[in-house]
Amino acid sequence: MARVAIVTDSTADLSPAVTAAQGIRVVPLFVRFGDAELRAGVDLSTDEFWARMLAPDAPFPQTAAPAPGTFRETFEQCFADGAEAIVCLTISTKLSGTYRSAELGAAMLPGRPIHVIDSVTASMGTGLLVLLAAEMAAAGSPAGEIEAAVRARFADIGLYVFLDTLEYLRKGGRLSAARAAIGTVLSVKPIITVRDGLVEMVEKPRTRARARERVLELLASRPIERLAILQTAGIGADRDAFRDELVARLPGGIEPAHVSAETIGASIGPHLGPGCLGAAVLLRR
Repeated sequence: MARVAIVTDSTADLSPAVTAAQGIRVVPLFVRFGDAELRAGVDLSTDEFWARMLAPDAPFPQTAAPAPGTFRETFEQCFADGAEAIVCLTISTKLSGTYRSAELGAAMLPGRPIHVIDSVTASMGTGLLVLLAAEMAAAGSPAGEIEAAVRARFADIGLYVFLDTLEYLRKGGRLSAARAAIGTVLSVKPIITVRDGLVEMVEKPRTRARARERVLELLASRPIERLAILQTAGIGADRDAFRDELVARLPGGIEPAHVSAETIGASIGPHLGPGCLGAAVLLRR
């Protein structure tokens, strides 16, 4: 383990292969299907989540933040494994109670060097910052330097995805029933982003083709250092086509090693539903 351990939560949508390779610890959120309470990425893989969510007559899943004690246990394990300090990045505090749980978990270990950071974003917006932190930790950077570098890149994170329907935002409590009904009648394919820690609707194209094209335009408007394609269930081969089109449009190009593709998992997927496509980016400086 590096001298500084990097911790995040399951909303970051980092694949198990990536977190294992980078030595990143992930604290899972809970996902409830009726009476069944499961830990995202532990009791329920991303593929299992989507199969369960889209099953006929399945109850709509509810998500819940981890308990402070779960963060404390993860922090204790990091120190037991040899870490001298911890940097923990969570989903925006305006979207979840996860950040507060991490703070409380750190407070249970007074005097220990634990840096808890509200990423002010979600999904691979958080994930890209986590990867940056992990690379700095592997290179031997101290925790304070890692925290400062991560905070300095907040403004460089962009995230745009388009949805197939507003219905899942309504079910997840992120949109009123009236607004969702209007969107359904108009058959809009909304484009959403995360700004200042909150989910915002950017535009409401009337067709999927227009939404897809507009998201490509938004993502390719500036040079990009890192790119993570994001999708939910039901996208299929269009994910790779979307990635190739986006990479071809990027001003100045991008290193292939800095391009990835992730499936949005159980912690955020219930709010987006199937048929969602887009990307998170770290802008080049």
